[in-house]
Amino acid sequence: MQDHTEDKARHKRESLQLHRLARMVDVVYAIVIWRIFILLPSPTAEQLTWEHIGPFLCANIGVFLTVFVGLVVTIIYWLQHNLLFGNLQSTDTRHSILSILQIFFLLAFLVSLREGIELGPSAGTRALESITAALVGISGGWSWAYAVKNPRLLQPEVTEQYALQLRDRVLAEPITANITLPCAFVGPIIWEISWLSYPLVIWLVRRRRLSKKV
Repeated sequence: MQDHTEDKARHKRESLQLHRLARMVDVVYAIVIWRIFILLPSPTAEQLTWEHIGPFLCANIGVFLTVFVGLVVTIIYWLQHNLLFGNLQSTDTRHSILSILQIFFLLAFLVSLREGIELGPSAGTRALESITAALVGISGGWSWAYAVKNPRLLQPEVTEQYALQLRDRVLAEPITANITLPCAFVGPIIWEISWLSYPLVIWLVRRRRLSKKV
């Protein structure tokens, strides 16, 4: 009877901890999106005329592309967070630490974007963006793998098959970021296009898992 009461109290505490963790993560993502927005270059009153707006956009095309890539990566990882947390019913200390570690790397990714804009686009700054984006994905995958190994953290309706499908999606994100890393040293256009390999990576990861079952 006492053990049952302790388990119930622990579950209630860990469930509340999950809600607090999710709230904190959402706040950080909102701040990151706002910070990405204010990285956009602001035209002067003179540059807002039809005569000067074209040259302004052309002069800052690299900044706009960097901000676009940063926004897309942030949205992808927020969707990942929303999907994975939606399949959890509680968290514990280790899972919370891994989730906070992912947020730390997300902020590091934001710093890499700012450095790329302030220092100017280069192979080094693009590589830093790829590395920090990969670390966000790796830490997120690590937290999900831990949750799968501890089913008490998962919603009761989460099946093994569904958990593996989510793992495919989680793995695809850091793999895509790692693909972009060598492309950073090839050129800016190739690097930006390489981020579009994400849907193909998901398909390949899923196909590899299904082939193993045959």
